[in-house]
Amino acid sequence: MTAGGTGQPSAGPGEKGAVRTALAGLTTRGRSFLAAGVAAAVCAYVLGQPDLLRVGMLLAVLPLICAAVVYRTRYRVAGSRRLTPARVPSGSEARVHLRMDNVSRLPTGLLMLQDRVPYVLGPRPRFVLDRVEAGGRREVSYRVRSDLRGRYPLGPLQLRLSDPFGMCELTRSFSTFDTLTVIPRVEPLPPIRLTGEAKGYGDGRQRSLALAGEDDVIPRGYRYGDDLRRVHWRSTARYGELMVRREEQPQRARCTVLLDTRGLAYEGAGPDSSFEWAVSAAASVLVHMLERGFSVRLLTDTGTSVPGEGVEGFAGAGDGSADAAGLMMDTLAVVDHSDGSGLSHAYDVLRRGNEGLLVAILGDIDEEQAAVAAKMRRRSGGAVAFLLDADAWGRASRREPGHDRGHAPGGAQGGAPGGAPGSVPGREPNGTPDPMNRQEERLRMLREAGWTALSVPRGVALGELWRQADRERAGAVTAGGIRDGEAGS
Repeated sequence: MTAGGTGQPSAGPGEKGAVRTALAGLTTRGRSFLAAGVAAAVCAYVLGQPDLLRVGMLLAVLPLICAAVVYRTRYRVAGSRRLTPARVPSGSEARVHLRMDNVSRLPTGLLMLQDRVPYVLGPRPRFVLDRVEAGGRREVSYRVRSDLRGRYPLGPLQLRLSDPFGMCELTRSFSTFDTLTVIPRVEPLPPIRLTGEAKGYGDGRQRSLALAGEDDVIPRGYRYGDDLRRVHWRSTARYGELMVRREEQPQRARCTVLLDTRGLAYEGAGPDSSFEWAVSAAASVLVHMLERGFSVRLLTDTGTSVPGEGVEGFAGAGDGSADAAGLMMDTLAVVDHSDGSGLSHAYDVLRRGNEGLLVAILGDIDEEQAAVAAKMRRRSGGAVAFLLDADAWGRASRREPGHDRGHAPGGAQGGAPGGAPGSVPGREPNGTPDPMNRQEERLRMLREAGWTALSVPRGVALGELWRQADRERAGAVTAGGIRDGEAGS
């Protein structure tokens, strides 16, 4: 990514505007000299001291001359910016390279280079460049880092001109800028066999045709250049025109990753929040399935997908898989909470076709949304759900001094191990369902519908959950989810 521009000062809007701009560029030293000169001139006039008047005139005229010289300076300077890399995972660093070229025939004076960056990327970088000879260039670089996803503009590049005495300083800006994309962290996942994979890439049921560069699977009309040995005479006699036999082809498995972005389904904010974990998990699954050759589609609870995505999703294990991953990472870099309250829009999209493998990253869901998610299983060859434990993530986000006052370990209130007198097992003393039992109930509903459903407590690694999903699918593990104690083991 290169942004170029000429740093030649432009003429002001008019004579009055030019004078105002030049005087506004006076530094503290220049203003002090001007004030001292005026004061000396007034004193010389009152006292009748011509020598003092000459000194005052010198002090007052010097900053004005410097301001005029700096304002009239016509440096022709070209600037460029290069990001390496332009797309960086959150928490990682990117390096920004700046290059200044003096394209004029005259050398420059002292230059101060400053690049404008958002505060989340770090302090604003400033560089002092010595005299640049005619046709010469200078290169500098700085690093940026962000723990938050997003697209951050870099620029415009600013060039500050000053005189040798430090009396005046003016700023000239380039017109171009670049964009740094901070994408979610991607965790490598172990290869496992999941239901919904197609033959040639796995052993599941739901498959879609890989049309690019491969033969078709049903007879078609003859085209110039087709091998005559592939003519299908029975179809030719039936349709009355020359028909060519289409060979059977390997078929590509399909995978849809459903990301729940509802704002009411998550608590907390920041890089360690539950929503950021969900976005990172979706990114990891997408990249993993692309690398395994799946046609991958990203879907949110609002029913939207990645712009430019085809009906079958992005094809993996090809030349365009890196570009497909980049497009999906760019979408996840800016994804935010939605205002929706349910998963019905996503279900409407899923029920239109057979989606192969379905991987859902879900926040806190109630009984109604669990029923909607259960119906999604009917339209997929296999389904894996990662259900974030809202109670565990909420306790961590609310863990502040004095917040848990009056709460005993295990969630019992008052200090008695069994809770308040007369409390009902499985419920809190105020009559609301126990959060742990509520989570287990949602997992049970999904499992009964055919999902491989796992609970996601705070601090658990997605790779371990991915292996757990394989074990549960194979029937080796029948208990649901991973408890908080297992996450630390």
